[in-house]
Order: sequence, then C-alpha cells, then structure tokens
Amino acid sequence: MSKGAPKAETEFIALPDSALRAVAGPHSRHTALIEDAFKVLIETPGGGVSIAGHGRDRSRAREVIETLAGRIDGGETIGEGDVRVAITAARAGDFPRGPGAKTPATKRGQGIGPKTAAQAHYLDILGRHDLVFGIGPAGTGKTFLAVAHGAGLLMRGEVDRLIVTRPAVEAGEKLGYLPGDLYEKVDPYMAPVLEALGDIMGPERVRRSRDKGEIEIAPIAFMRGRTLSHAYVIVDEAQNASRLQMKMVLTRIGEGARMVVTGDPSQIDLVNPNDSGLAHALRILDGVEGVAVAKFEAKDVVRHPLVERIVRAYDADSARK
Repeated sequence: MSKGAPKAETEFIALPDSALRAVAGPHSRHTALIEDAFKVLIETPGGGVSIAGHGRDRSRAREVIETLAGRIDGGETIGEGDVRVAITAARAGDFPRGPGAKTPATKRGQGIGPKTAAQAHYLDILGRHDLVFGIGPAGTGKTFLAVAHGAGLLMRGEVDRLIVTRPAVEAGEKLGYLPGDLYEKVDPYMAPVLEALGDIMGPERVRRSRDKGEIEIAPIAFMRGRTLSHAYVIVDEAQNASRLQMKMVLTRIGEGARMVVTGDPSQIDLVNPNDSGLAHALRILDGVEGVAVAKFEAKDVVRHPLVERIVRAYDADSARK
C-alpha cells in the first residue's frame, strides 16, 4: 500500500439476532453479495455486524445493512433480490426515505413497504393524490403496491369498494368468445391482481368481498356510463387502453373516489400503438391539480435480478432504433 493510500477501518453495527440472521442470509449469502459489491469484509461475531473497508465503500455497505435491518424491524422479510436492490440504491445514493403511505400486512404476517426510492415516492403520492399514474417496466411493484394500498383502504373502511379494471386485448382474444360466466372470462386477465389480493387479504376474504360487491374486477368497457363514488379504482395495463377508453375511465371518478393508473408504455399490444391513451393522458394532464406521476426505471425492478438485465437490454435496443 502506498504511503498516501487511505487506511481501511472497521466499524460495528449492533443488531438483534433475528435481524442479524436475516441480514446475513442463508449460508451468509447476503453479506457475501454486499462484500463483493463494495470490496469490504463483513463478519458477524455476535450482537451485530462488523464492516472493514475504506471510507466510501464501508459507508455504502453500512447503508445497505441498515436499510435491510430497518425493513426487518418493520416486519418485512428480505431475500436475495432485496439485497441486490439495496446495493443498487446505495451505489446511486438513492435510498427510500420516510415511512410512505400505510399499507396492510400480508396474510403471512410480512409487512409491505418500499424497497426502492421510487416505490417510497409512489406510496407517498398514493396517499396524497386523487389520481396517480404509476409508469415503468415489469417487476417494479407498481401494480402490487397499488393493490396493497387499495386493499388497505378497503380493510380500514376508508373506501366502500375496490374496483380493478384493465383492457382485455392481450393475445388478440375477445372476452365474448371465452367460455364461462363473467368471473371465468375475466379472471385469467386479472391473475396478477388476484394473486396480490390473495397475498394481502387471503383468498377466502377476497371471494367473500367479491360476492358482496366490495371488490369488483371487470374489463374497462364495463366502466362506461358509471360514476364510481367512494371507491378506490385501479386501471391496470393502461398502455393498452385507447385514447377514448382512457378519457372514459378517468372521467368515472365520483365523490370520495381515488384512482391509480398503471402501465408500461413499452409494452403496447394495440393494433395501432399510436392510439394508446396512456402517453396521451400523461401529456395533457401534466400539471393538473390533484394528479401525480411515479416513474419507475430498470434499477427499480425487484423481481429476479435477471429481469433488470432483460429490461436494460430491451431499453438499449429501443434506444439504438
């Protein structure tokens, strides 16, 4: 080491045993990821975590560990994907700050909270605005967090109904040609939403709430002519709504209602992509009072780490074209 090179130092973060085990991960896999990312040495001598390394790298590793420990203290569970997201945030200096909006616990007792700064911003504006747009690639949590927020409002009695709608244009199929009643026709299109609701409320409670009309899941065409009062409305896969459909559903908001619109402008399935109402709505509603937008990027992907790399590859290809 040269004479002027900075000296590696060691610091200790006290953690309870439960948080220490979760931060370390199975076979110390989590701490190994942090060590590799920041070129530090992490040891768990008991009672906490010891970090040895140079100033900036050690500080970033500490941010990751403290973020993960804070989420565990809040009742969440963490996995390898969460560690990778925290590492990415530390490199960008982009950590979620503040508690964000209230969301319920899942049926497995795990808390639901932001994993990235973009998710923290999203939860915050969901709690403060009547119309929110959540825009970005798959795997960023925009639909799940919208469902979690809406389910929380319903379970706390802050709204009378939770309504989820989306355009049914995937794979060129039309609902009228599918067998079964409305539930059987619609449910395949709504699988991500139903899975999220089941995680949060439990499948049996979801079924009872649907039977009582407290939860409604329907194609966007079923919204025409209605006034949706005292409801929380989620418009999912909105990039596949036409301009006319988007105007129609946005103007359904009634007294005491709130709406969140989620979509990925890069995944338009319409025959004429230029007819997508999502980009149009974002443009003309920019600056309108009561409207807020949360934009997610590839770095906000919280699924398998390969998903982020896939999204980046597609983004790069689009940029070249």
